[in-house]
Amino acid sequence: MKSYLKQRSFNILGNIAIVNFSDNTSKKNKIIFAKEILKKNKNIKTVLEKSDKFSGRLRKMGTKYLAGEKNKEALYKENGCSFRFNVDTTYFSPRLSNERKEISSLIKKDSNVLVMFAGVAPFSIVIAKNSKPGEVYSNEINREANKYAELNAEINGVKNKINFVNGDIKKVAIKLKNQGKKFDFIVMPRPNLKDSFLEQAFILSKKGTKIFYYGFCKEDEKNLIIDKIKKKASEFRKKIKILNVKSAGETAPYKIRVRVDFQIL
Repeated sequence: MKSYLKQRSFNILGNIAIVNFSDNTSKKNKIIFAKEILKKNKNIKTVLEKSDKFSGRLRKMGTKYLAGEKNKEALYKENGCSFRFNVDTTYFSPRLSNERKEISSLIKKDSNVLVMFAGVAPFSIVIAKNSKPGEVYSNEINREANKYAELNAEINGVKNKINFVNGDIKKVAIKLKNQGKKFDFIVMPRPNLKDSFLEQAFILSKKGTKIFYYGFCKEDEKNLIIDKIKKKASEFRKKIKILNVKSAGETAPYKIRVRVDFQIL
């Protein structure tokens, strides 16, 4: 039988493989490919076809069942942590594993940390488990993701180390501000949306706060992201210092996710 594994790559989320087929691939060949994945990868129990791109602020993705167990709940492990999540109703990017590891290494002991757009809480949990922070506040608007976030915190033994502040960050930021909350570190793995949400970061920052901001652009347009941050900082009368600018992976041909680290002066 012809091997399809040599012809196509697929993403693995723990026990689930997700394949993105071309439009002209027949149903028969999709199933052959899916069964071959199961045969050659014993840890994979379910193969799904990606039927829709991540979309909207909740970053939901559509998939269709192809082979194996009829299940869409993944169990994924990274950085000494385990995560459960539904691949259709919540967002999770294994490509950010090294980012989570790197950022957790930059968080100082006993620091107060805010993670925006936390999803099922991979950044929050990796930081809580590996960085010895003072407090971690984890924010997400997706209710389904929030349920998994609390489950994942319990699975990883950090439930008492994370404060889950669920809902729209624009409203949550005002509540936290009214409570007198300011953070030493703010992590912003934001969706690819027009709104920068920098206003909320500035509201909850203080002198010395370090912010890890994720933006999206073409490979040669990183300066546009930096200019946006500087312009927003000027609007809020915040003096900042750019500490680091790096590519955090491709999101499409010639398009990248950029991480800009900056500090409030």
